[in-house]
Amino acid sequence: MPSSNNPLTLKPAPLAADAFAPFGQVITARADGERFGPQDAQLDLGQGTPRFYIMRLSARALEIPRITRHRRVTQCLASVGGKDWWLVVAPPGDTPTVDDIRAFTVPGDVAVKLHVGTWHAGPYFAGDSASFFNLELADTNQVDHDNLDLMDEFGCGLRLAPASEG
Repeated sequence: MPSSNNPLTLKPAPLAADAFAPFGQVITARADGERFGPQDAQLDLGQGTPRFYIMRLSARALEIPRITRHRRVTQCLASVGGKDWWLVVAPPGDTPTVDDIRAFTVPGDVAVKLHVGTWHAGPYFAGDSASFFNLELADTNQVDHDNLDLMDEFGCGLRLAPASEG
Protein backbone atom coordinates (compact mmCIF):
# COMPACT_ATOMS: atom_id res chain seq x y z
CA MET A 1 0.00 0.00 0.00
CA PRO A 2 1.44 3.41 -0.91
CA SER A 3 2.21 5.75 1.99
CA SER A 4 4.41 8.73 2.79
CA ASN A 5 7.37 6.35 3.07
CA ASN A 6 6.31 4.36 0.01
CA PRO A 7 4.78 6.75 -2.56
CA LEU A 8 2.78 5.61 -5.55
CA THR A 9 5.00 5.48 -8.65
CA LEU A 10 3.96 7.24 -11.86
CA LYS A 11 5.73 6.25 -15.08
CA PRO A 12 5.43 9.00 -17.69
CA ALA A 13 3.86 7.98 -20.99
CA PRO A 14 5.00 9.48 -24.29
CA LEU A 15 2.95 12.58 -25.07
CA ALA A 16 0.23 11.90 -27.64
CA ALA A 17 -2.59 14.28 -28.55
CA ASP A 18 -5.37 11.72 -27.97
CA ALA A 19 -4.02 10.58 -24.59
CA PHE A 20 -3.50 14.19 -23.46
CA ALA A 21 -6.91 15.45 -24.70
CA PRO A 22 -8.72 15.12 -21.32
CA PHE A 23 -6.12 17.48 -19.83
CA GLY A 24 -5.33 19.89 -22.65
CA GLN A 25 -3.79 20.20 -26.10
CA VAL A 26 -0.45 19.30 -27.61
CA ILE A 27 0.79 22.22 -29.71
CA THR A 28 3.23 21.32 -32.48
CA ALA A 29 5.09 23.41 -35.04
CA ARG A 30 3.15 24.46 -38.14
CA ALA A 31 4.10 26.25 -41.31
CA ASP A 32 4.06 30.04 -41.06
CA GLY A 33 0.96 31.56 -42.63
CA GLU A 34 -1.43 28.67 -41.94
CA ARG A 35 -4.87 29.82 -40.84
CA PHE A 36 -6.02 29.47 -37.25
CA GLY A 37 -7.74 26.15 -36.61
CA PRO A 38 -8.49 23.47 -34.02
CA GLN A 39 -4.85 22.35 -33.94
CA ASP A 40 -3.88 25.76 -32.51
CA ALA A 41 -3.99 26.43 -28.77
CA GLN A 42 -7.60 27.15 -27.80
CA LEU A 43 -6.89 29.78 -25.16
CA ASP A 44 -9.08 31.23 -22.40
CA LEU A 45 -7.33 34.39 -21.17
CA GLY A 46 -10.42 36.61 -20.80
CA GLN A 47 -10.55 36.89 -17.01
CA GLY A 48 -7.47 39.04 -16.56
CA THR A 49 -4.27 40.35 -18.07
CA PRO A 50 -2.34 37.67 -19.98
CA ARG A 51 1.21 37.09 -18.76
CA PHE A 52 3.79 35.43 -21.01
CA TYR A 53 7.11 34.89 -19.31
CA ILE A 54 10.10 32.61 -19.01
CA MET A 55 10.27 30.85 -15.66
CA ARG A 56 13.59 29.47 -14.51
CA LEU A 57 13.34 26.43 -12.26
CA SER A 58 16.00 24.78 -10.13
CA ALA A 59 16.35 21.02 -9.87
CA ARG A 60 13.92 19.35 -7.54
CA ALA A 61 13.09 15.84 -6.43
CA LEU A 62 10.67 13.87 -8.57
CA GLU A 63 8.31 13.63 -5.59
CA ILE A 64 4.83 15.08 -6.03
CA PRO A 65 3.27 16.08 -2.69
CA ARG A 66 0.47 18.14 -4.25
CA ILE A 67 -1.24 19.02 -7.50
CA THR A 68 -2.60 22.42 -8.50
CA ARG A 69 -5.34 23.80 -10.73
CA HIS A 70 -6.28 27.19 -12.17
CA ARG A 71 -10.04 27.71 -12.58
CA ARG A 72 -9.91 31.02 -14.50
CA VAL A 73 -7.37 30.42 -17.25
CA THR A 74 -5.78 28.00 -19.66
CA GLN A 75 -2.04 27.61 -19.16
CA CYS A 76 0.62 26.97 -21.80
CA LEU A 77 4.04 25.51 -21.04
CA ALA A 78 7.05 24.72 -23.25
CA SER A 79 10.75 24.08 -22.76
CA VAL A 80 12.98 27.04 -23.67
CA GLY A 81 16.04 24.90 -24.39
CA GLY A 82 14.34 22.13 -26.32
CA LYS A 83 14.91 19.48 -23.63
CA ASP A 84 12.30 16.85 -22.89
CA TRP A 85 10.48 17.26 -19.57
CA TRP A 86 7.73 15.66 -17.49
CA LEU A 87 4.28 16.85 -16.48
CA VAL A 88 1.78 15.28 -14.06
CA VAL A 89 -1.92 15.93 -14.77
CA ALA A 90 -5.45 15.01 -13.72
CA PRO A 91 -8.68 16.03 -15.47
CA PRO A 92 -10.50 19.26 -14.64
CA GLY A 93 -13.18 18.98 -12.01
CA ASP A 94 -13.53 18.84 -8.27
CA THR A 95 -11.25 16.33 -6.58
CA PRO A 96 -9.63 13.76 -8.86
CA THR A 97 -9.07 10.18 -7.75
CA VAL A 98 -5.54 8.86 -7.54
CA ASP A 99 -6.37 6.69 -10.58
CA ASP A 100 -7.14 9.86 -12.60
CA ILE A 101 -3.57 11.13 -12.27
CA ARG A 102 -1.27 10.65 -15.27
CA ALA A 103 2.27 11.63 -16.19
CA PHE A 104 3.66 12.46 -19.62
CA THR A 105 7.06 12.98 -21.17
CA VAL A 106 6.79 16.23 -23.12
CA PRO A 107 9.20 16.52 -26.06
CA GLY A 108 11.29 19.66 -26.06
CA ASP A 109 9.94 20.80 -29.44
CA VAL A 110 6.24 21.05 -28.49
CA ALA A 111 4.11 23.08 -26.09
CA VAL A 112 1.16 21.94 -24.02
CA LYS A 113 -1.97 23.90 -23.24
CA LEU A 114 -3.78 22.87 -20.06
CA HIS A 115 -7.57 23.15 -20.06
CA VAL A 116 -9.11 25.47 -17.48
CA GLY A 117 -9.20 23.54 -14.20
CA THR A 118 -6.72 20.79 -15.17
CA TRP A 119 -4.87 19.58 -12.09
CA HIS A 120 -1.12 19.53 -12.64
CA ALA A 121 2.37 19.34 -11.15
CA GLY A 122 5.51 20.28 -12.99
CA PRO A 123 7.40 20.93 -15.10
CA TYR A 124 9.87 18.31 -13.88
CA PHE A 125 13.16 17.78 -15.70
CA ALA A 126 16.63 16.23 -15.53
CA GLY A 127 19.56 18.48 -14.72
CA ASP A 128 20.37 21.35 -12.37
CA SER A 129 17.97 23.90 -13.86
CA ALA A 130 15.71 24.55 -16.82
CA SER A 131 13.67 27.40 -18.25
CA PHE A 132 10.11 27.21 -19.54
CA PHE A 133 7.82 29.48 -21.50
CA ASN A 134 4.65 30.04 -19.46
CA LEU A 135 1.40 31.73 -20.55
CA GLU A 136 -1.24 32.34 -17.89
CA LEU A 137 -2.76 35.44 -16.25
CA ALA A 138 -0.76 38.08 -14.42
CA ASP A 139 -2.32 37.13 -11.07
CA THR A 140 -2.76 33.37 -11.56
CA ASN A 141 -0.33 32.39 -8.81
CA GLN A 142 -1.88 34.82 -6.33
CA VAL A 143 -5.65 34.38 -6.82
CA ASP A 144 -6.23 31.26 -8.95
CA HIS A 145 -4.06 28.58 -7.45
CA ASP A 146 -5.99 25.71 -5.81
CA ASN A 147 -3.80 23.01 -4.26
CA LEU A 148 -4.69 19.42 -3.43
CA ASP A 149 -2.41 17.80 -0.85
CA LEU A 150 -2.05 14.19 -1.99
CA MET A 151 -1.11 12.84 1.45
CA ASP A 152 -4.20 14.42 3.02
CA GLU A 153 -6.49 13.29 0.19
CA PHE A 154 -5.12 9.84 -0.66
CA GLY A 155 -2.81 8.93 2.23
CA CYS A 156 0.20 8.83 -0.07
CA GLY A 157 2.37 10.98 -2.24
CA LEU A 158 3.47 10.29 -5.80
CA ARG A 159 6.90 9.68 -7.26
CA LEU A 160 7.68 10.31 -10.89
CA ALA A 161 9.71 7.43 -12.36
CA PRO A 162 10.76 8.33 -15.91
CA ALA A 163 12.53 5.67 -17.96
CA SER A 164 15.50 8.03 -18.17
CA GLU A 165 16.22 10.99 -15.95
CA GLY A 166 18.97 12.30 -18.20
